[in-house]
Amino acid sequence: MVEDAEGKLKLMVVDDEPDNLALLYRTFRRDFQVVKAESAIAALEILDQEGEMAIIISDQRMPEMLGTEFLSKTVDRFPDTIRIVLTGYTDVEDLVEAINAGKVFKYITKPWVPDQLKVVVQQAAETYKVVKQRTYELSRALRRESLFNEITTAIRESLDYESMLHTIAATLSRAFSAQQCILQPVEEAQLAATVFHYQAGQPAIETNGSTPLRLTATDPIIQRVLTQPQIEIESLPDRDRQRIVVPLVYQQDFLAILALDRDTTAWSTADVDLLQGVAAQASVAISQAKLYQRIQNQTEQMRAELEVARQIQGNLLRQSLPDLDGMKVQACCYPAREVGGDFFEVYTHPQGDIWLAVGDVSGKGVPAALFMASAISVLRRELSQESPPDPHLVMQNLNHTLSDDLTSANCFITMVLARYTPSTQKLVYANAGHIYPLVWSGDAIAARQTGHPDSDSLEPNYLKVRGIPLGILPNWKAAAGSLDLKSGEVLLLTSDGITEATVQSTAPTATGVPPASAMLQQTGLWQLLLNAQQPLDLTHLLAQIRAHNVVQEDDQTILSLEVL
Repeated sequence: MVEDAEGKLKLMVVDDEPDNLALLYRTFRRDFQVVKAESAIAALEILDQEGEMAIIISDQRMPEMLGTEFLSKTVDRFPDTIRIVLTGYTDVEDLVEAINAGKVFKYITKPWVPDQLKVVVQQAAETYKVVKQRTYELSRALRRESLFNEITTAIRESLDYESMLHTIAATLSRAFSAQQCILQPVEEAQLAATVFHYQAGQPAIETNGSTPLRLTATDPIIQRVLTQPQIEIESLPDRDRQRIVVPLVYQQDFLAILALDRDTTAWSTADVDLLQGVAAQASVAISQAKLYQRIQNQTEQMRAELEVARQIQGNLLRQSLPDLDGMKVQACCYPAREVGGDFFEVYTHPQGDIWLAVGDVSGKGVPAALFMASAISVLRRELSQESPPDPHLVMQNLNHTLSDDLTSANCFITMVLARYTPSTQKLVYANAGHIYPLVWSGDAIAARQTGHPDSDSLEPNYLKVRGIPLGILPNWKAAAGSLDLKSGEVLLLTSDGITEATVQSTAPTATGVPPASAMLQQTGLWQLLLNAQQPLDLTHLLAQIRAHNVVQEDDQTILSLEVL
């Protein structure tokens, strides 16, 4: 708003008659800062020097330029100026056109009545004040909105903590025309060593340790802000600048201190209010970035710990399978996550028996892996006895040892445990709610693949003697199953991660329609085994199954014993 030191609005009077100029000057000099011009050309030159006038009163008929023409030349440069025309004749068409075009507020006929002219000018002054106030408020709202949008956009592009602080320092410095910005984090009510500094026209930089650009807790203004978080303004004694210090706080969490240096232009109330609002938004962003960084650090730490856990779990499983006379053992185990609940065991007893086991702890991840480790530990203790009990008794002992912990954690274990005695070719097994083991003749599959007519209806032997999972009841009871496992036959144990894997159907479909996907199940697994290359290769078989799944949903374990 154009005012002088006494708060008077600027009023320009333009008339080619000196008497009229003198009269207008005397009429308004008490209430306005009056600027006189004897012609339209002179008035335009004065406007070039003085800038905007609140009100312009111009005579219509002047020798060089009509008043309405002169006023029209001021509209683009000074749209808020209120324009009044004095006319000694009735030129209705020109005046109406000027008024309709917004170039003229009112027109007064000569000779004018002083009191009437004063009323019109007073109305013009009030109108100008209202227009300027609304323009100021609108400009302030637009600036606030623009700054908020700029901050929001910058924040969305900055995810990590340090990048966020760089962005805030640079954006606020530019938005408030600051020569320098210092943004220093606060940790546990103390200034951190890291400082983010922005100099006008330069990129934001990060400094550490001792630097003249950092804030110090010994500075009285910083002490006050740290003690009672509120905006403080001070004049810098060694420079012709003013510094505003803003605490960035979110939900009583003191995050950082922002210091903006500006030249002798004072920090207005509007600037402070706007900065306070933006600072609140920046505080939320810093808090979120800090939380994001903490989560990232915790995630990396968790990943490192899970990698160690994966290595430990891998070491728990047999890293090298025994080389058995007349037999071949294969095993694969792939957890769905870094660690899992599936496990297998191959144990050769000194008496000559071969013990095989595949188990699956309910759930996935760390909880399942802990129970998996416990189950393997107890199982190995049972099998390492001088005369291990039969498989179903081993199951009872496992259930007795683990039942309380499994029940309290709402978990259970499915498991198949088999003992094979090479001297008698006897296989004895116990099943605690697990997938049925498969037994088939490898020679029969080879015959089928060569087109032998008697092998078209070849089916495996599903070992269906089964009890409930471990951890369901305090006492586990189930009968043991047994059969002869002869030369050329294969025993296969799997977890449900294999049979429940989703694979594409091989059935023919209409042209252009992709094959439907469904769970493999044991029938699908058997079809894969029938078509698998001989001799049996579990690594290749499992790769076929895993090729259908971008994301592995469950732990996958498979173990085989071939009697050669």
